Amino acid sequence: MCGIVGVLGQHEVAPILVESLKRLEYRGYDSAGIATVNEGRLDRRRAVGKLVNLSDLLVHEPLAGKVGIGHTRWATHGAPTLGNTHPHRAGPVAVVHNGIIENYRELRAMLAEAGIGHETDTDTETVALLANHFLDQGMSPEEAARATVAKLEGAYALCFLFDGEDDLLIAARKGSPLAVGYGEGEMFVGSDAIALAPMTDRISYLEEGDIAIVTRETVRVIDAKGAEVSREIRRIRIDNSSVDKAGHKHFMAKEIAEQPTVISEALAHYIDPEAGEIVLGADIDFRALNRLTMVGCGTAFYACLTAKYWFEQLAGLPVEVDIASEFRYRQPPVTEGTAALFVSQSGETADTLAALRYCAGKADMILSVVNVAESSIARESDVALPILAGVEIGVASTKAFTCQLTVLLLMALKAAHARGRLSEDELADMISNLRSLPSALNLALETESEIAAAAQQLSKATDVLFLGRGMMYPLALEGSLKLKEISYIHAEAYASGELKHGPIALIDEKMPVVVMAPKDALFDKTVSNMQEVMARGGKVLLITDEAGRAEASDGVWRSLVMPTVREVIAPIIYAIPAQLLAYHTAVAKGTDVDQPRNLAKSVTVE
Repeated sequence: MCGIVGVLGQHEVAPILVESLKRLEYRGYDSAGIATVNEGRLDRRRAVGKLVNLSDLLVHEPLAGKVGIGHTRWATHGAPTLGNTHPHRAGPVAVVHNGIIENYRELRAMLAEAGIGHETDTDTETVALLANHFLDQGMSPEEAARATVAKLEGAYALCFLFDGEDDLLIAARKGSPLAVGYGEGEMFVGSDAIALAPMTDRISYLEEGDIAIVTRETVRVIDAKGAEVSREIRRIRIDNSSVDKAGHKHFMAKEIAEQPTVISEALAHYIDPEAGEIVLGADIDFRALNRLTMVGCGTAFYACLTAKYWFEQLAGLPVEVDIASEFRYRQPPVTEGTAALFVSQSGETADTLAALRYCAGKADMILSVVNVAESSIARESDVALPILAGVEIGVASTKAFTCQLTVLLLMALKAAHARGRLSEDELADMISNLRSLPSALNLALETESEIAAAAQQLSKATDVLFLGRGMMYPLALEGSLKLKEISYIHAEAYASGELKHGPIALIDEKMPVVVMAPKDALFDKTVSNMQEVMARGGKVLLITDEAGRAEASDGVWRSLVMPTVREVIAPIIYAIPAQLLAYHTAVAKGTDVDQPRNLAKSVTVE
């Protein structure tokens, strides 16, 4: 959600902080600010809206100093106003925060009894007020920060900056990710490695309950039990070009176009070409499993729904799929022989991480499919399988989704072979088909101009319906989500067979209906549902293959033809038109494609 950066540098930090915050824009934000200490004096600058507003402010009101903190805010407590913008300050202390302080009301009441009032609507201000209160009692900055953190309940990544301290940052982490970067006579703190990549490739990740006391030369880490510990320093390779649009108008467009490449890399990582085998790089005994529980949020949840078809049809393995935010509160029983699989692009999704921790010690094995190998979900899993999508900047997930699908399909095929449902020859045939997937994706991308033309018309709609059967149903859900996310058009998705059970009442000549229907075993049934739509004046946009268009395109408003592929691979291909349709509709409407309103890339609070 919010983005945090802290710099103990050798040069003026204001431009460095702003540049680092730019690299965190993808997380989503509605205001931004920085604070520095210069010649012992703490000061700050804040602005509502885009980061350029803060940059403009700093031109007119420069902020000097070689130590500072910065923040991009995604509002949780309090509207996106200047007063609610971070950093929050109370006397000699400034704080930036990602997360939610759940007991801030109780802390406010405690402070009020001491005669200390609040000025903002945010929970974060309470952290600054509390730290200042402890400083007033004669505590040192470190003591005050530790005493403050000890009072907090909830999820947080925090970075403290103190008046008179030009060689000190104090960071704390519980529930929200936070990394420390190591330089030469410089140190850095950031929400993720992307923010720190231009300054250092040496990163350590704070663990749950850690507090880090950071100077230019040293980092002392104190764990949740109060013991001084060390955290492994790792070299992180982030290609700076990954946060560049590479000639595309938007990051989303770039990331859609990258899918053949990143999926090719994922396939090369997991398929041994000489042995003709799928190599997961970990020992997963699929034969011993009675059930697989899969958990995710948003697009990752739809990846899980798609994989349910694969695991059940190919491997004969029963699968339960849950939305992460509902899973642990339902307190589902986790029976013997159950593996729990968690899917998350960032690996820091708060609800998914909480669900993982619910299953820890109950499930036979904790598995995860993630894009960030050093993330909390990856570190807390027995087996973490990387999707190798590379950095994804656009808030609406594209290449991460198809890479998730690819890795999940490889897992399902591995399980099917291990459980005796696929012979060696059948597995080899499947692998051969998968190797042609990047080429098929390139063919799908070649339909972009046709999709853009359809999107021009779709952009005039106020409501859109998506339909699909079987493995196309989760893709219909994903297409609907994408359209809502970035074009702000209301969209719904249904399994085609559910049309007659209520949604058909919505159909009229103003309602575009996107039907995702390759010529598969369920095609005829989907076409029947499509005919019901057209009989009531609905405008059908049919997404199919060549055989499907030849059989069922009469009377449709438009048809888009995807390459013909094996049924099991089709969901990965049909993600392309779902993404491009949403993208070009949003472009036609003039919305902010990469940073849609109210959304954040990595949802690290409940």
